[in-house]
Amino acid sequence: MSRWIEVSLRADGESAEAIAEVLARYGHQGVSIEQTGIPPDTWDESEIPPPQMVTLRAYFPDDDRIETTKAELETALGRMRPMYPMPQPAYQTLNAEDWAEAWKAHYQPLRIGQRLLIRPRWIDVEPAPGEIEIALDPGMAFGTGTHPTTQLCLEALERLSLPALDVLDLGSGSGILAIAAAKLGARKVLALDIDPVAAAATADNAQANGVSDKIIAECGGLKTVLPSARRFDLVIVNILARVIMQLTEAGLGEILRPGGAAIFSGIIDSQLAEVEAALRRTGLQPYARRQRGDWVLVEAKRPAG
Repeated sequence: MSRWIEVSLRADGESAEAIAEVLARYGHQGVSIEQTGIPPDTWDESEIPPPQMVTLRAYFPDDDRIETTKAELETALGRMRPMYPMPQPAYQTLNAEDWAEAWKAHYQPLRIGQRLLIRPRWIDVEPAPGEIEIALDPGMAFGTGTHPTTQLCLEALERLSLPALDVLDLGSGSGILAIAAAKLGARKVLALDIDPVAAAATADNAQANGVSDKIIAECGGLKTVLPSARRFDLVIVNILARVIMQLTEAGLGEILRPGGAAIFSGIIDSQLAEVEAALRRTGLQPYARRQRGDWVLVEAKRPAG
């Protein structure tokens, strides 16, 4: 029976991205970042305390390299101590069949924005009149709606007028943002993720939410669409700031139609100026910012002319 090691750390928003980059070197299929301190009976986003701390989790196989992997991970984290307060990582061993189930006990329904209800597919909740329900089973993909960056994106999608728009969700994870866009009226959504597990999770969740006719889930990234003729009215990018800047250098602005808009999240406030400068270099004009704790969302447009 194969087994896995879960490593988890609690950190503030400023250090979370740096820790996530280290964990990503060793973790299998990405890094989970979730806001801590949300009471289990809190459904309404307005009752959620400010995101002062987040929990980061990654998983790696319990194989003959396990002690070496732990040592390398802790050495890499230790190098960042002069810049950030660095917590000691906690480890637990999981059997393969328990890997995807380990976090489910902490995943509860959550109301976000004015009318979005996010719930696990294994918990039944009666939506209030007018609410838009998004039922998720992320599996081994990431994206539950509990992290401030995802909540900021959901709120931004709710504010925008989406009917008849062609949308790209770049780094779709569980598909939560693609599904929200589809349910809020988007004409078509292309959901891309470089992780095939995430692409499969997006397709599965789209089917469960009755929007598989609107969502195309594929394994890929920016390079998948740049050479093609596909262009979009709205692009959603909920990734780390470092990756956003890499995408701008690779021609991210070209995939937006003139007059189109883009949502960028996963940005720490201290990185805002650098990210906005990168957006301008790729031909986009930042026009709005939303912040929750240390995390900032930027809305940008491609000029119509």
